[in-house]
Amino acid sequence: MINQTTDSVQSTASVRRFGELQAHRRVVIKLGTSVLTGGTRRLSPPQMVDIARQCAELYHRGYELIVCTSGAVAAGRERLGFPELPATVASKQMLAAVGQSRLMLMWERFFEIYGIHVGQILLTHGDVESRHRFLNAQDTLHTLIENHIVPIINENDAVATEEIKIGDNDNLSALVAVLTSADLLILLTDQAGLFTADPRETPNAKLITEVDVIDDKLRALAGGSRSGLGVGGMITKIEAATVARRAGTHVIITDGKIPNVLVRVLQGENLGTHIPAIDTPPENRKRWVLAGAVNSGHIVVDAGARHALCHRGRSLLSAGIVAIEGEFDRGDTVSIIETNGLEFARGIARYPSQDMDRIKGHHSDAIPDILGYTYGVVAIHRNDLILL
Repeated sequence: MINQTTDSVQSTASVRRFGELQAHRRVVIKLGTSVLTGGTRRLSPPQMVDIARQCAELYHRGYELIVCTSGAVAAGRERLGFPELPATVASKQMLAAVGQSRLMLMWERFFEIYGIHVGQILLTHGDVESRHRFLNAQDTLHTLIENHIVPIINENDAVATEEIKIGDNDNLSALVAVLTSADLLILLTDQAGLFTADPRETPNAKLITEVDVIDDKLRALAGGSRSGLGVGGMITKIEAATVARRAGTHVIITDGKIPNVLVRVLQGENLGTHIPAIDTPPENRKRWVLAGAVNSGHIVVDAGARHALCHRGRSLLSAGIVAIEGEFDRGDTVSIIETNGLEFARGIARYPSQDMDRIKGHHSDAIPDILGYTYGVVAIHRNDLILL
């Protein structure tokens, strides 16, 4: 359900839910490049100082803040005098390598004005797809927060390859929300939120103040990035919200140019689009399944298996598997799909794809005879599975 409101008429439920955000204490703040530059080609120190000021006000009120910042490539491009470069991964990595230290130095100086220590963390998908590295990243973030240090997080563009890149800082911020068990994710962008149509092309488009269900209709409303500065558009914010809300995190998409926007949101003011969390956050291991990179392989299951997974809380058994698509190893996170191709769950495979293909459609007690070994009677255990 999508609730639409105008400035003069607000839904009671939306106001109530925005008001509840005041109780959220751990907040991830994602800053888009267009927010940090004010729409120009250069990072804007006044804009960044004002963001640090707002963070400081919240910090001193007792909020636990994690900042996901874009801008390394833009900072590098500015530092090098806006060179004409080929559109290659290596060029972007070079700009990120030059700009990352400059970006972090600016944040350190601006937060220091308000007596706040910051710590830099650079992440790739490799840091969350491994259970061990997931826990290491989680421990580092929690230790920073416990010691009243604000983590400043960016994707490690200088070394990331296409295979391990998260892809944009919207999705990065969602993974950070999963890692830190955040209460709220605020996505600051150059738009007021999600609209019923592109407001730059449709003047009478209305702001959607609350979204309860993310579906194909909603995704169709989300347009691309128009600033030319970042890689994310509104669609990536919807993708990020999908991940974050499943982990029990509320999401706000709003305009970073609104005066005192962070403080006002956490005071309960109705700004932007609110996407409420799904009621029950998954336990820690399932957070990792949700955050980790998904292998390109799929497990296709029949209607009976889908019903058992979705409505009876069961593990996935080999008898319910119809087909195996692609390749994956034991321990990979894979998609579980219906015969119509719709993904409805993800889980950690107990068997590699070639062996899963051999046991599909067979009862579990036949696995040792078919394979000559067994890792257990289930293809994916319920504890290693999360419904989407």
